[in-house]
Order: sequence, then C-alpha cells, then structure tokens
Amino acid sequence: MDYVADLKKLRKEYGRAGLRESGTDPNPIEQFRKWFHEALAADLREPNAMTLATSTPDGRPSARIVLLKGCDERGFVFYTNQEGRKARELEENPRCALVFYWGELERQVRVEGVAARVPEEEADAYYASRPRGSRLGAWVSEQSRPVERRSLLEERLRKLEAEYEGREIPRPPFWGGYRVEPEEIEFWQGRENRLHDRLLYRRQSGVGWQIERLQP
Repeated sequence: MDYVADLKKLRKEYGRAGLRESGTDPNPIEQFRKWFHEALAADLREPNAMTLATSTPDGRPSARIVLLKGCDERGFVFYTNQEGRKARELEENPRCALVFYWGELERQVRVEGVAARVPEEEADAYYASRPRGSRLGAWVSEQSRPVERRSLLEERLRKLEAEYEGREIPRPPFWGGYRVEPEEIEFWQGRENRLHDRLLYRRQSGVGWQIERLQP
C-alpha cells in the first residue's frame, strides 16, 4: 500500500462556523472559557488535553500532551513531576507554548507565554483532590528516567500502598504545578477553502489586549 499517496488524499472541508471580531470577547481568557464550555458541551474526550511545547536554552524543542487543571486571569495551570524533562526545560527556559485542538468543533487555540511554579498551597490543594492511586503514582515515578522493566514500578506501587494504608498521602516535594502566563493567544476556526479564521490577542503593557486578524 502506498501510504504517502493515501496521506495526500486525506482532506477534510471545514465550515461549521465563523469567527468574527464583533462576536468575540475583548478578553481572551473569557473567550477561551466560552470555547472550552462549548467543547465540554460537545462531550469531547478530554477537552482539557493540550500540547505543551518547551525547549532547552540552546533551542532544542520537545512537546507532549498535558492536562489543563486551572485557568483564570493569571494563566493556564498544569501539574507534573518537577524533576522530569519538561520541568527541567521550563526551569532553564520558561518560555513555552500550549495548543488545544478540538477537531470536532474545527477549532484550535494557541497560547505563548512564560511558565512559573504555582504556590505550594495551590499544589497541595490540587494534589489532595486527586484519586488515591494518582497520588501514589506521583511518588512511584522518577519521570523521564529509564527503568529496566515495568514490574519495578508496580513493585514500588505495592510497597507504597502498604506503607500508606489507612493514612493520608503527602504531596511529593518534587511534584507541583506550573502556570503559563500568556503573552499571546490565538483562536483558529476552520473555514471553507482553507481560508480559516485566525484572531490573535497580544498583551499590551498597561492597556490590556490588542486583537488582530491573521491570514490563514
């Protein structure tokens, strides 16, 4: 089978909706909330899944999916092991990007900004809300480091289950959250003939957000 030829034939026409300046909120966080609620209402699978792109100080990029766990005027929050690769890169170079893709709605949101650790009390509160198995899993994994076989992780988990049976599980000192403070947020809506709508919000010091339309 000629997979390259098949890929060339993969094509989807867009046309569910348009995106006009007059119909968007002047605050991109409020516009994001509107779109996010519509993604929830559409019963999409994990609408809070987002691609997080980071890079090393010398420009070597990497990207992976993480889950949005908070969004307000301060920015977009996710949680992770702070000794893994993405955290190491954010500590060395806090500039990063996020991408949400809601294919069924023909929508995408891009965020560019700077990441910083959330306060300890926020991390504590979120960690306490996680399922017990997820809290134990945070202790088990030395994220991004090699492991000889999966059974070693499962053995660590069994030992921790026994150690914390009937007890509260504290948050690991190496586990916490990051908040991405946005400098730019772009809303993309698929349109006919690949003439997609793109509205870019840029943060302007002291004057809020500036909106401009980008060519597709």
